Amino acid sequence: MIPATFPDRATVARLTARMLLDIKAVHFNAAEPFTFASGLKAPTYIDCRKLISFPRIRSGLMDFLTCRVMEDAGFEAFDNIAGGETAGIPFAALVAERMALPMSYVRKKPKGYGRNARIEGTMSEGQRVLLVEDLTTDGGSKLSFVDAIRETGASCAHTAVIFYYGIFPETESRLAEHGVRLHYLCTWWDVLAEARRGGDFNAATLDSVEAFLRAPRDWAATA
Repeated sequence: MIPATFPDRATVARLTARMLLDIKAVHFNAAEPFTFASGLKAPTYIDCRKLISFPRIRSGLMDFLTCRVMEDAGFEAFDNIAGGETAGIPFAALVAERMALPMSYVRKKPKGYGRNARIEGTMSEGQRVLLVEDLTTDGGSKLSFVDAIRETGASCAHTAVIFYYGIFPETESRLAEHGVRLHYLCTWWDVLAEARRGGDFNAATLDSVEAFLRAPRDWAATA
């Protein structure tokens, strides 16, 4: 069912942050930092995949994401919803159901046998495709998925995620240079504010997280 209400952005950001904290998808640890795929060390980690195990939260967030995309891009802006392998697949399916649109998914790389395809499902030339993922850090992985979609003759000018790091200023411009607009529900700043409000972590931990968010590469260099 297509959602009929459009909550304001501040409320959506706060509620999304609270949901992520409530299911313990948010991990803060300055003493033993996490390591990104890029090698960058951070006191923060988020596991959006956990959301699929919480039906009420999952449903609420997918309503929010569907509303955000329709509000920002238009009610008739898409013909196909594509999920990125693997974390984006369930969320793409849930958004596609709400928007009453076909769903497909994009492999990270060709599977190496059979059709050697990167697109699974049906995607046609000329279709306008929304790429759905769980999160984005610097936008890099999105570009590979977008390119695979465009190779079919379809267009992809939008990507929607639940969580956007919001700490690397080049991310949105990097996507924009590739002709892609980013839609998201909340960032680390929203999670930090909600964690302070709710007392989810001690003050020293939150202060360290804030220091990282303000200067992630400087923080990592001294970790």
